[in-house]
This record gives sequence, structure tokens and C-alpha cells, in this order.
Amino acid sequence: MLERTHAEVGTIETAGVSDKGLRTGALGMVSSLVIGMSSTAPAYSMAATLGLLVLAGTGFKVAAFVLLAFIPVVFVAFAFRELNSAEPDCGTNFTWATRAFGSRAGWMTGWVVTVAQLLVMSSQSAITGRYTLLLFGLDSWAGNRAVTTLVGAVWLILLCYLCYRGIEISAKVQWVLLGIELSILAIFSITALVKVYGGTAGPQASHPQWSWLWPSGIGLGAFVPAVLLAVFIYWGWESSVSVNEESADPRRGPGRAAVLSTVLLVVNYLLITVAAVAFAGVGSSGIGLGNPDNSNDVLAGLGTAVFGSAGVGKFFGVLLVISVLTSGAATSQATIMPAARTTLSMASHGALPKAFARVHPKYQTPVVSTWAFGLVSLVLYVILAVWSDNVMSDSVNATGLTIAIEYMMTALACVWVFRKTLLASPRNFILRGLLPGLGGVFFAVILVVALVQYAKPDAGSTTVFGIGGVAVIGIIAIVLGVPLMFLIRKSCRDFFAGRRLPRGSVPPGGDSIVTRRSQSQS
Repeated sequence: MLERTHAEVGTIETAGVSDKGLRTGALGMVSSLVIGMSSTAPAYSMAATLGLLVLAGTGFKVAAFVLLAFIPVVFVAFAFRELNSAEPDCGTNFTWATRAFGSRAGWMTGWVVTVAQLLVMSSQSAITGRYTLLLFGLDSWAGNRAVTTLVGAVWLILLCYLCYRGIEISAKVQWVLLGIELSILAIFSITALVKVYGGTAGPQASHPQWSWLWPSGIGLGAFVPAVLLAVFIYWGWESSVSVNEESADPRRGPGRAAVLSTVLLVVNYLLITVAAVAFAGVGSSGIGLGNPDNSNDVLAGLGTAVFGSAGVGKFFGVLLVISVLTSGAATSQATIMPAARTTLSMASHGALPKAFARVHPKYQTPVVSTWAFGLVSLVLYVILAVWSDNVMSDSVNATGLTIAIEYMMTALACVWVFRKTLLASPRNFILRGLLPGLGGVFFAVILVVALVQYAKPDAGSTTVFGIGGVAVIGIIAIVLGVPLMFLIRKSCRDFFAGRRLPRGSVPPGGDSIVTRRSQSQS
């Protein structure tokens, strides 16, 4: 039975894909790439992270940490690519972790990924709400929590509707939003560097140096939090793999898009980082990136300085606000799509109630999964916004813990799933074993270090019984999945008994992990 041909495997997989009811062949590789890059929210990631990285103690070496974080991320991207080539299932992490480690580990992986997406949606909704008001010059309203929450909620509902209406329209909107965002960021970076080399940037400016790309001289106290911050500005590129079943080339296109998106992101991030550091410096006053007053949004503070406050400069300053707004909207939409497909896949494999597997007959998109995720995101967003801005900030930082688990499980699943063929060729050993293994170990270490760091009373904005609020929110959100898993076991007996989506590995003579499912069903 293990000797099934590739043609037979392909037939089995095609039938499995069509069984979910999603629209096949709707996305090309470039559309998958756009979705992956949009999910990371490049403009907002830079605006919200650069100042924090400098405040962590990196100084002019901040670009080195942006580059350093790329290494384990691209290692994990190779794991996504290899697993996707073997089984392009829109459940991605959930499906592959179940294959490797069993139903409970797979279910918890799916839960952790969903938690990360829910937590980040609160942040992105707040961004779209605030920047929509700033765009129309309503600065006073932008500081009103009730108004920004209302506008952000409207955005969330609108984006859910776009995702519900179809994958094609969602992809087209992503093209427009990402195009606007990256174009404005490129203009900002080039303008800043031209002024630096032209001597008109001001006394705080410095010419870029190659030494900025090497993290020498940074103590351990600054090194660890800086790595934690830098790693997670890349999160989201894996969304390109979550739409694999709707891609024209599901085995190869999404995986290539995932790897390529990480490469394009590091180039984009390095350009913006070097330009911002060179123009503004790392001082603790004025427009310096080390100024605590600017740490939550350094691009807003730099926009006027780089472009000027009148004429064309004012126009480009408005465009910079638009870039952050489109960044928040794009990443919200690109978060809803994979989240809905994760729960759709879990339901189709019997790990969630069947209602979550319902697909619209015309639009061919997840109906219950999309709107359920949107509703829960909306409720969580409103609760956090009403409760406290500080709690919302800590919930966003807690996302890092869930991301570390997601990447660790996927990378280690890759090594385990392909363990029998790792020595079949140098390519297998490097791309399916060595690099994913290193990535998995890195994120395992990062997870432990993050828990230790975030548990300190002064690590976040809130403290619960002497423990940092970031660690508390992250741990509670993850642990809640355990009783929830046991609660639904009665309605998902086949899955948890291993009779659906059983644990498996690559057969010695094949490249697909789907043959194990075929074997068990036979």
C-alpha cells in the first residue's frame, strides 16, 4: 500500500481539496506573494517596532537585528514550503502538526495559531480606526477611545465582508493596498537618504555604515529583547500558504511565495530601517528614534521632518498616514482569510463542529468560519479597548509567544514528517532537516526566553499578582485551548481517536504524506 504512485496520490489530494468546496485555481503565485507580504503590515510593523528596538539598547545596530531575525524566519519558511509541496492543505500548521505528532498536538497548534490571529486583530482594528480619523484631520477624535473603537469595528466588519465575498476580490484589494503602502515607504526611504547624503537632514543625521548590519557590542540585556521584537515583525508571511487550495499551482506556488515574501520583507525592512536611523539618529529627544514619546509610531514623527510641512511635503505626509492605514487594513484582511481557512480545515477533518466547514455555494468561501472569526475578533477588540489601552498593548506583545509556538511546531513537524527520506539527497537533508531543525530549535529557545522576560513585573504595561501582564495574557490564551479541546472531544471522536487525519510520515519511495491517509482509509 505504501507503493502508491504519484498519479494516485495526486488524485486523492485533488479530491480532498475539492471536498472543502473552495475555489481552486483562483490565485497565481504573485497573488499569494501579495497576501503573504500584506499580512506582515510592513508600514505599521516599522512604525511600531523601530522605536522599541532602539529603546531596547540596540542604537545604530538596530538594522543588524532586523537582518538577524530574518535567518530563523526563512528557515521556517523552507519548512512551510516543503510541507506544502507534500500536502497543500489550507489547515497548514494544524494539518502538518497532526500528521507528525498526533491529534492533540495538532489541535492545540491550530488553536494557538487562531489565538495569535485573534490577538493581532485587536491591534490592527485600533490602527485602522485611529489612522482613518488622522487621515481626515480629526486628530482630537483620534485620541478618543470610543470613537476609534467604533471606526475600527466598522473596518473589521467591512473586511470580513470582503473575505466572505470571494478570494478573487480579496486578492485584488490586497494588490491595491500593498501597492500603495510599499510605494509610499519607498518614497519615504529614498527621500530621507537623499537628504542625508545631501547634507540637508539636520545635525542628528549620520551616513549609513556597514557596521550597522553586525550586532557587535550589544550586551545580553539588550540582545534578547531586541531579537524578540525583530523576529515578530516578520510574522504573517505564512498567510500565502493558507490559501494554497485556492492557488493555481497549490504544491509549488504558495511555498515559493512564502520563501520569497520573507526575502522581499527583509530587503524592505532594511531599507526603511537604515533610512530612518540615518535621518533621525538614535537620540532620546526630538525626532530621534530613541525618544520614548515617538516609540509607538516613529513614522508619524518622521513624516513632517522628511517631507516638510507645506506644499508637496504636506501631501507626502498625508500619503505616509495613508500607508499606515492601508497597512492596518491589508493585514486585517489577510489575517481573516487564513484564520477562516484554518478552522475550515479543522472542521473538514473532524477536529471542529461541521458547521465551521460550511462554504458558500456561490462565493466558495468559508461562511461560518469567516463570520465567527470576525465576531469573536470584534468582541475581543471592544472588550480590550473598553478595559484599557495598556491591556491591549500587552495582548499584542503576548502574540509573540503564540507565534513562537506556531513556528516551532511547523519546523519540527517538517523534520519529523520527512525523517525517513532526509538522507536520500543533500537537498532533503538541508531543506527538510537541517534548516527547519535549526529554525525549530531557535523558536523553542525564543519561547522559553520570552516567557522568562515577559514574566518580569516591569516587562509590560500591566502586572497580575506580580507577574508581567504579557506572560499572563499569553499563557491564559494558550491554556484555554486545553479545556476547550476536551469539551469538543465528544463531537469529534473520530479525529481524537486517530481515525481521521492520522499521524504519518513520508513513505520511503514517495514524496507525499497523504499516502498514509490513503493507507488508513483502505
